[in-house]
Amino acid sequence: MLVVGFPAGALQANCYLLATGVGSECVIVDPGQGAEPGIEKALREHRLTPVAVLATHGHVDHVASAAAVADAHDIAVHIHPDDRHLLSDPLAGLGPDLASTFGAVTSIEPSAVVPLTERVLDLAGLRITVDHTPGHTPGSVVFRVRSAEGGHLALTGDTLFAGSIGRTDLPGGDPEALATSLRTVLLPLAADTVVLPGHGGATTIGRERRSNPFLPVDSKNTEVTE
Repeated sequence: MLVVGFPAGALQANCYLLATGVGSECVIVDPGQGAEPGIEKALREHRLTPVAVLATHGHVDHVASAAAVADAHDIAVHIHPDDRHLLSDPLAGLGPDLASTFGAVTSIEPSAVVPLTERVLDLAGLRITVDHTPGHTPGSVVFRVRSAEGGHLALTGDTLFAGSIGRTDLPGGDPEALATSLRTVLLPLAADTVVLPGHGGATTIGRERRSNPFLPVDSKNTEVTE
């Protein structure tokens, strides 16, 4: 599997491109503020053809470029229905301090939107499992992919980071829901699952179970599943 990732924008949100390999179709995950040049560069360098934009959640630092990228390539933006309104009203999910970072953003509405629900997506030759993980936002999701080589990836957005978890003090945030999402969806994953978060560097589920001080207390000994 080919994974290209880079941070972009004022909040350095990670954007990822996933493909089976060079010269193939790809999906673009979380094209945020200022991500367009990095995306186009990766598409050229690896000869990739995008087939979908996937959003882990609707915060503008993760989807600011979603409409521009999707419309340029005539593809759809996939987002959970509970965060769908943030494409039309991008600042609604941010507090006043964060909203000022993005200025007068009025809409990032793409031409085509597909609602994400918990299911398996067959896109770009990949089988992508969608898990609803509310807490950071009501419509947060995690994308899980198993590579042809047998590795496991989890693109966690702002639900789980290396050494931290998502904030819940923004509009729509829910600390109890986040704790449940972590305990029931993410932490039972195999220890060697590679976590690609929405900000910062990669980690693994096993490392976070051992050392993340912000995880729910009752999650440390979560039963591991494949």
